[in-house]
Amino acid sequence: MARTVARSVATPLLFLNLIMYLIVLGFASWCLNKYINGQTNHPSFGGNGATMFFLVFAILAAVLGIISKVLGGNHLRAWRNDSLAAAGSSAIVAWAVTALAFGLACKEINIGGWRGWRLRVLEGFTIVLAFTQLLYVLMLHAGMFSSRYGPGYREPEYGSGGVPPVGEKGVGVPTTAV
Repeated sequence: MARTVARSVATPLLFLNLIMYLIVLGFASWCLNKYINGQTNHPSFGGNGATMFFLVFAILAAVLGIISKVLGGNHLRAWRNDSLAAAGSSAIVAWAVTALAFGLACKEINIGGWRGWRLRVLEGFTIVLAFTQLLYVLMLHAGMFSSRYGPGYREPEYGSGGVPPVGEKGVGVPTTAV
């Protein structure tokens, strides 16, 4: 079976995004821990008024992104419509929350002030993830346009419940005695 174009692109994006989401989860957890402990004067942290909101959404986006990649890995293995539903919907939700974290990262950068290197790395990863996750979502849903790009949204045997087509042995119009 030939690999489709979208599957060939989505596979490396899945692994790239998984690694980036793991990094975001690590940095955001560290920064949130320092923020809760009141250690905002730590040399590698800093922050401003948007920091707390950004950290909460970054952790939420990272957790949803990691779960999305687990479901996406299952879909890339099976590459069927039924696995696409779980992978596609979780990827869209993960992208939406990542887009919120992206907006808060931009707001934090816009407010300014001194921010440590860990916070700046977290902002950068979140900004890059907003675009790579969107590209991943588009690759998952590329099959809407042509089965060349995805599992095909119109598989003829899908949803038939295992019933053979009319005309095969033992199947057809039932006959009744009049």
